[in-house]
Amino acid sequence: MDFWKMSPWQIFIAGGPLMWPILICSIGALAIILERFYHLSRSKIDAPSLLNKVLEHIRNKHIEKALTECDSVSSPVSRMLKAGILKYGKPRDQIKETLEDASLYEIPILEKRMTALATVAHISPLLGLLGTVTGMVRAFQTIQLKAGSVSPADLAGGIWEALLTTVFGLMVAIPAYVFYNILVNKINAIVLDMERSATELVNFISE
Repeated sequence: MDFWKMSPWQIFIAGGPLMWPILICSIGALAIILERFYHLSRSKIDAPSLLNKVLEHIRNKHIEKALTECDSVSSPVSRMLKAGILKYGKPRDQIKETLEDASLYEIPILEKRMTALATVAHISPLLGLLGTVTGMVRAFQTIQLKAGSVSPADLAGGIWEALLTTVFGLMVAIPAYVFYNILVNKINAIVLDMERSATELVNFISE
């Protein structure tokens, strides 16, 4: 059968049963990517601007206004700053410990489902390889059953069908890996904003 004249469904079925777990991996990866992009886009804010406003309120002894400023945006940075401001007047070590505890709570939320996305990126090509190997086994079993009276066309047909799972596995794994790294960079940028803001807040309050 001519590959280019086949429908997507025919190609999918020709790949064998392991195409189904690869399809499930692709759907799961897409869902995680969209959800994480949405969450991280909402979590990323102009941290220096927020910090300057908060520090200005603290400088003027307007602690309630500083807390309100933190509540005006929903972000790990703002929630961490609020936790530190609530400890205003406490010893430096206590404020620092509170900020560290807040970051330990916020960072896992940022990294939620990233392990699952990395798993998809790693196992998709392995599922494809497994499908190819099992397909090759079936192809050579066919050769054995035909007692060697198999044509090169029959052999080639069995091989290209066996290779379909590897193709689809890589088609899922490559984008998943690329987007995984993009999302990790976004998470690292937010974590860096948290660390910088926490350091400046502690230093400012301690002074």
